[in-house]
Amino acid sequence: MAQLLARRRMTRSFDGTPVDSDWLDDLCATALWSPTAGNCAGVRMYTVGAERVGAYFERATDAEWRERAARFEGLRRAGAVVVVTSRPQDYLDRYDESDKRASGLASRDAWRVPYWHTDAAMAAMSLLLLLEERGWSATLWGNFRHDGDVLAWIGAPDEALFGSILIGRADGGGVRPRSLDRDVPSRAARVRRVD
Repeated sequence: MAQLLARRRMTRSFDGTPVDSDWLDDLCATALWSPTAGNCAGVRMYTVGAERVGAYFERATDAEWRERAARFEGLRRAGAVVVVTSRPQDYLDRYDESDKRASGLASRDAWRVPYWHTDAAMAAMSLLLLLEERGWSATLWGNFRHDGDVLAWIGAPDEALFGSILIGRADGGGVRPRSLDRDVPSRAARVRRVD
């Protein structure tokens, strides 16, 4: 597992190789073994085949972004997309059941940390590691705009959009993210022992 984590990188430029849809559906189902608060099972994954990646980007972005973003050319050649969503109401309903009611988490405002996002993040990371293990490249692509359009397009207007995972074979190109040039503390420096 440590080798997978060390090897995994976000890929921002793909070569257009399509991902087999049946294989990807099965891999997503495996990723959903990840932890889920109260066994809510409130995370969903919607798979988008290579032939629909263009349609995905039409909903997830706008023409201005596609024209100016240097990364778009490489991203649009992804061989598949997995849209990761969560269903907050599943968590509220679950925590209103008799064995969880004492937690006081039956209303959305009661969640200091909304675990529907946490569970979606765990499932997304599981999928990223499974893809790496099988030799595929991927990136977690944040949907910071157009959430409603994407959710309507996949047929899940009442769910919460966590993000999308773009999958394919890396082509070795792409624009180097500026964030890689930031001076950040080492991983070891971010671990603290409590005595």
